[in-house]
Amino acid sequence: MDSLELVLQQSYYHDKKRLTLLIILQLCIANAQSYNQSVLDFQQHLNEEYKNPDESPLDKKDLKRFKGHDFFPINEKYRVVAKFTKIMNPTPFLMKTTTSRLSMYEVYGVANFELDGKEYQLNVYQNHKLRETEEYKNYLFLPFTDLTNGDQTYGGGRFIDLEIPEEETIVIDFNKAYNPYCAYNSNYSCPIPPKENDLDIHITAGIKK
Repeated sequence: MDSLELVLQQSYYHDKKRLTLLIILQLCIANAQSYNQSVLDFQQHLNEEYKNPDESPLDKKDLKRFKGHDFFPINEKYRVVAKFTKIMNPTPFLMKTTTSRLSMYEVYGVANFELDGKEYQLNVYQNHKLRETEEYKNYLFLPFTDLTNGDQTYGGGRFIDLEIPEEETIVIDFNKAYNPYCAYNSNYSCPIPPKENDLDIHITAGIKK
């Protein structure tokens, strides 16, 4: 192989490597844009629900003033893939609410994940009444509290909707955390997140106060 052929070959491999890196970068950007859009779609849907007088928990006075929720900036680090362990033969219990009403739940599974270098654990619940309906038979409920409560977010904690996973992992997206109806109207009865789901970290994602 002469020197010219060697130079051409090296140039070819260099360009090929650069092209591969460019394609990977473009895919990463596309994936990030797609993810951001999914969160924006969630936020838009939530705002439209609250603007709809037939669905909104807001009273008439607040409904007229409502322009939209305030959200933390979208941060994909708060979309975590957790190890999910299903609880076999769970014991049903009555979850406390903001009123005297009690709702029957069970711990369907436990989610373990890492965030900012630390390990965390959250219980994921299933409502006995909802699972009897076709629409919500796969619905799981994740109420949680964190160090932002009472300051940047609602003092009573926030909720995340999940579905029964097919694998041994479950995606928990804190960017899609929302407030219970009680944050807007005291006439509602809302579940109180159990102490087991108190996170010793600031979750600066999802809906604000």
